[in-house]
Amino acid sequence: MTIAERASSAVEERPPRPRRLIDRAFVQLVLARLREFFREPEAVFWVYIFPILMVVGLGIAFRNQPVEHIAVDVESGPQSATIASALGSNPRFVVTTCDAADCATRLRTGKAQLVVSAAGNPPAYQYRLDPTRPESVLARNAADDALQRAAGRVDRVKTADETMSEPGGRYVDFLVPGLLGMSLMGGGLWGVGFVTVDMRIRKLLKRFLATPMKKRDFLAAIMASRMLFMIPEVLVLLVFAHYVFGVFYYGSVWSLVFLIVLGALMFSGVGLLVASRAKTVEAVSGLMNLVMLPMWMLSGIFFTSDRFPAAAQPLIKILPLTPLIDALRAVMLEGSSLSSQAARITIMAAWGVLSFAVALRIFRWQ
Repeated sequence: MTIAERASSAVEERPPRPRRLIDRAFVQLVLARLREFFREPEAVFWVYIFPILMVVGLGIAFRNQPVEHIAVDVESGPQSATIASALGSNPRFVVTTCDAADCATRLRTGKAQLVVSAAGNPPAYQYRLDPTRPESVLARNAADDALQRAAGRVDRVKTADETMSEPGGRYVDFLVPGLLGMSLMGGGLWGVGFVTVDMRIRKLLKRFLATPMKKRDFLAAIMASRMLFMIPEVLVLLVFAHYVFGVFYYGSVWSLVFLIVLGALMFSGVGLLVASRAKTVEAVSGLMNLVMLPMWMLSGIFFTSDRFPAAAQPLIKILPLTPLIDALRAVMLEGSSLSSQAARITIMAAWGVLSFAVALRIFRWQ
């Protein structure tokens, strides 16, 4: 037997080396996506820095503050000095005396919340206000109470006020779950959908098509890489809100983790569905705005979705973001269990499974 034949025989007899995990297509695709992401500083900013800036800005804007002053204008007349003296004795009121025309202008332009005038003897007070402005209505009630007390009114029943400032009742506590849901939605649509279309535009998907890689490996790798980005993103947001603004989480940590992972998977599936056919940046941007804008407005990120009419509530409740934010708030602010959120979890799971299944079926490489 020649040397060449011996070498060939040895190669044939050698058992195949087991395939390492690092060599699998799924793992390599995830690693490639991680490298690509961290080479883009703007992507790091929008994923990790922007949510914190949102918490800082809105947390400062809506922080707990002492009772604001009430701007009340007193219309010039025989009783104006008496009215101004009665209201001025209360430090809550900032009183300005002016003629009828100036008072009307100041009320219309928002410089005053209420205009008070008096006529007759004994005087009868007249309040001029804009009933569509809550601050005007509150100013009217506060001014009337002060003037009635100055005229000698006495409460028949003694009352006492007890102030509450526990964590969980502030606007920043309400805001953090909404921003968390918004971040998961943006990450799923932009971090999965936009990236996939960008790869299609750059002909990278066409190159993947020429490899033995399976479609499900590629789509699963895109979703898995998004999950890896999500972990530090969520941790940074929650830790920052807790230590800087004192946001307290009443529910189970594991319940919170479950909802975050489920929300990330759901929006990753929605992002893949949006990107499954789009071939241009304009097309995918339009589709993402079409998907995101209703949830930005209706799902309760910055204020409760209960403000909308009852007829719209069934539609609002089945939007992907609504059950996520509602479940996060229930767990974080009320300490609710996962079992109590079964209906919302079912809606989110349905969105995730159906969107990924449809995306897997209609996805195009080019």
